[in-house]
Amino acid sequence: MASLNKVFLMGNLTRPPELRYTPSGTAVADLRLAVNRNYTTQSGEKREETCFLTVVVWGKQAESCGEYLDKGSPIMVEGRLQTRDWETKDGQKRNVVEVVAERVQFMGRSKSAAGAQGAPEAVEASAAEGEDEVPF
Repeated sequence: MASLNKVFLMGNLTRPPELRYTPSGTAVADLRLAVNRNYTTQSGEKREETCFLTVVVWGKQAESCGEYLDKGSPIMVEGRLQTRDWETKDGQKRNVVEVVAERVQFMGRSKSAAGAQGAPEAVEASAAEGEDEVPF
């Protein structure tokens, strides 16, 4: 049976990236992304709903997000959905659905380039080979 787990999202960060490192030294960043959906009801009323998602970014791509993104930054994410289950200290079972980023594209000016003339409008951090060549 065929299966596919791929998502593309475009939205804005609701807070600055939370960058941390695993005990082995690998960078990981949590991004909180707001994605809006505009629609019209059957009665003709225009509405907007917002979906808030957690995006997990790994490696050098995570470090780039921590350095160049801030609250409000517009990004596009290509990735996959992942569920995690855990148990709290008091024994309650919890689960969460997250997006694991394979690629994050910066859609606006970065926080460090905001004052620079000619700063790129879109820059990309990729988890693919050659990520050392991210054009910053």
